[in-house]
Amino acid sequence: MSQLLKGWVEAKLGDYLHLKNGFAFKSKDYVSASEGTVPVIRISDINGSTSSDERANHVLVEKVVSEFEIAEGDLLVAMSGATTGKIGVYIGNTPAYQNQRVGSLKLNASSLSSIGFRNHLIKYLSPTILKIAYGGAQPNISASGIENINIGIPPLAEQNRIVEKLDEVLAQVDTIKARLDDIPAILKRFRQSVLTAAVSGKLTEEWRGTDELVDWQVIKLGSIVHAIEAGKNLKCIEIPPENDDHGIIKISAVTWGVYDEEQSKTLPSEDLFIESRRINVGDFLISRANTIELLGNPVIVHQVTKNLMLSDKVLRLVMREEDKPWVSIFLRSTNGRHEIESRSTGNQMSMRNIGQKALLDIDIPKAPDTEQKEIVRLVDQYFSFADTIEAQVKKAQKRVDNLTQSILAKAFRGELVPQDPNDEPADKLLKRIAQARIEAEALAKAAKKSEADKKRAAKKASA
Repeated sequence: MSQLLKGWVEAKLGDYLHLKNGFAFKSKDYVSASEGTVPVIRISDINGSTSSDERANHVLVEKVVSEFEIAEGDLLVAMSGATTGKIGVYIGNTPAYQNQRVGSLKLNASSLSSIGFRNHLIKYLSPTILKIAYGGAQPNISASGIENINIGIPPLAEQNRIVEKLDEVLAQVDTIKARLDDIPAILKRFRQSVLTAAVSGKLTEEWRGTDELVDWQVIKLGSIVHAIEAGKNLKCIEIPPENDDHGIIKISAVTWGVYDEEQSKTLPSEDLFIESRRINVGDFLISRANTIELLGNPVIVHQVTKNLMLSDKVLRLVMREEDKPWVSIFLRSTNGRHEIESRSTGNQMSMRNIGQKALLDIDIPKAPDTEQKEIVRLVDQYFSFADTIEAQVKKAQKRVDNLTQSILAKAFRGELVPQDPNDEPADKLLKRIAQARIEAEALAKAAKKSEADKKRAAKKASA
């Protein structure tokens, strides 16, 4: 630890707070929320800044253990799993109770400490907490691991100044972050408006010189698509093929608007590979089975580095090269999505299907080739503009995330607010906190003993 400022003291995090583990509620005890139940907060209920009971499991009141009760404002931390180290201030209904994989970071003496300082300190220490997690694929954090982290503690008066300044500065950062987070949704609406204008002819009104759709037609998709090809459903090794291995694509390879050949599986034998169903550059692919929102989303393959073939759920539409971008524009537009969704079948919204006959029966507007080419050019231009903004937003979001940690680091080096030589030194504060903790533990022990004595006396009297 670097040289501490005057009035600060080097300490263990456990000198300032302690981590209380939760209770191992049995999964069979979880019930639907009702008047006689209380929420149990799990790691999935912690989102990185807050935690709540909005989606919490519940247990009957008689199943709870009072010492694991959560109060509003408690700072919770995920103790294991993929989200290890994620924190959240509890803002849900009370009473609520903590699951065994949830830790509660409690001040050793709340009357002598700042809750706001604790919250900012733990947020600053989150990267350190993640580093001490152990367990490989399923990392875990122990109470001792957290409590043994070395920290610098400023005087209480300076803690309060730090909290006030951090609340002010980080609120501004959060405002910037919220505005940046809104931009992807705005860009999504922009892209959809471009597609709508494209297939309605609005996009090329100026180019055409009239609002009339000159020589436009409405035809069946089957008039454009010469053939539809599909692969097979084969049992595979659930990893992408490497080097000269052969494989088959998953529906997720064509789900998100860009062909992703890493979303694939390896065939157990090269003999199973069907050469006529090989994925090639320029292929127009869609899924014939997916969720209702993703069914039929098109991709045009721009790069191939693996030996992959179609699966039974991914179709290749064979058509003229110049028609592929136009069909892609239409199927991604609001009108195209309606055509796909209205023709889908299946009992569950989580997995819908569209048959080849229904697909080819879709009505699609068709502009003259010269105008169609101009529409494709304009869509590419506008989408490229949106992609550039999106890339810049991602960079800005990363800088803002780094800015938050940079501001916190500055605060806990004592560089964010001025020091006051009249502040009581932090070592005296820690001594009072230690004494308060000893007294609190003694009272808790006495109360526990008194409760046990009452139970023994009651049992003896009833004998």
